[in-house]
Amino acid sequence: MLIKSLALVTLITAASARKCTNITVPVSLTSQNAVFTIKAPLTGIDVTSLAINLARQGAPPYPEQVQKGFTTVSGNYELAATYCEPDAGPGKELQIMTHGIGFDRSYWDFPYNNYNYSYVARAVDEHGYSTLTWDRLGVGASSKGDPLSEIQVYLEIAALKTLTTKAREGSLGVGCKYSKVVHLGHSFGSVITYALANESPELTDAIVLTGFSQATAYLGLFAVGSNFVPITATPLADKYPAGYVGVSSTVGIQINFFAEGDFDPKMLEVAYEKGQPVSPGELLTLGAPAGKNNTYTGPVQIVTGSRDVPFCGDNCYSTISVDEKLPSLLDISRQFFTQASRFNTTVVPGAGHGLNFGYSHTVTYDSILEFLSELA
Repeated sequence: MLIKSLALVTLITAASARKCTNITVPVSLTSQNAVFTIKAPLTGIDVTSLAINLARQGAPPYPEQVQKGFTTVSGNYELAATYCEPDAGPGKELQIMTHGIGFDRSYWDFPYNNYNYSYVARAVDEHGYSTLTWDRLGVGASSKGDPLSEIQVYLEIAALKTLTTKAREGSLGVGCKYSKVVHLGHSFGSVITYALANESPELTDAIVLTGFSQATAYLGLFAVGSNFVPITATPLADKYPAGYVGVSSTVGIQINFFAEGDFDPKMLEVAYEKGQPVSPGELLTLGAPAGKNNTYTGPVQIVTGSRDVPFCGDNCYSTISVDEKLPSLLDISRQFFTQASRFNTTVVPGAGHGLNFGYSHTVTYDSILEFLSELA
């Protein structure tokens, strides 16, 4: 893949209190990726079989059954990102946000209803932060790659580390550098953020994991509930290599991201229209990083909707399957973050997995921004 010189394009936003710029960040990445004995799914039957296999109970999990070690993957890539800061100049600190499966960086600054659902608008306009959202490697306007062997969680962790290092060093091309950086993730983006804090804790001053828990029993619901089809059967067929999989209708989006009574039906349609596919490499590796104890010593917050399907089985308050003494499934993570300087869990009542898309998004944003403000 060719590295282009850093390109800046001014982005006109709906909010007058912030300045946003689209940037393309060239990066050189290396990771130890998993080697799988299966091929990327190309037909509807292949895709459905993959989803069913991922949902199968029992040990060892399907990804472990089809993995035969690791191999080094290296390459030059481009990461598409958007940098925002207050009109007055760079904010008090930088928030780097990593989106999850099914969407691109617009998840954090969603244009629906005049940006009423935008977390970026709240963070920049009302609280004076700078923000950096990015399309994960293999998604949106960022570089694509082999959907099975290349686009895996491990390479995406490397991408976030490199992006963060550039932000701290001042080599993003936005005219400033940041000594204080916090990381936010959603869903799969939270898994990537979890790994960054564990492997390179010096890169982040705090982490916020949204749409996340370490109750792994329900991830199979995401696989089968998505109603995945080959990318060749979707409107994005000409933008992604064969082997990617996408959601076939609003049904899969509603099952996995929206909670009954907490969303505008028009928002569901827009979320489906703006949706992005996922690589089988991501689906097969997404669980690995969050299964490790995290030695991060900084502040940690976990924010998840009470009716999150992939991470709570539609009921984050039901903990009988793990420990009925726990107040929520989010609190499983306390045993993983034993060294965190501060640990907070927030269950958003009535919210689904796609927190930024619900009527309850204001509760989500309030909880995050209050948590971060108390760290200042």
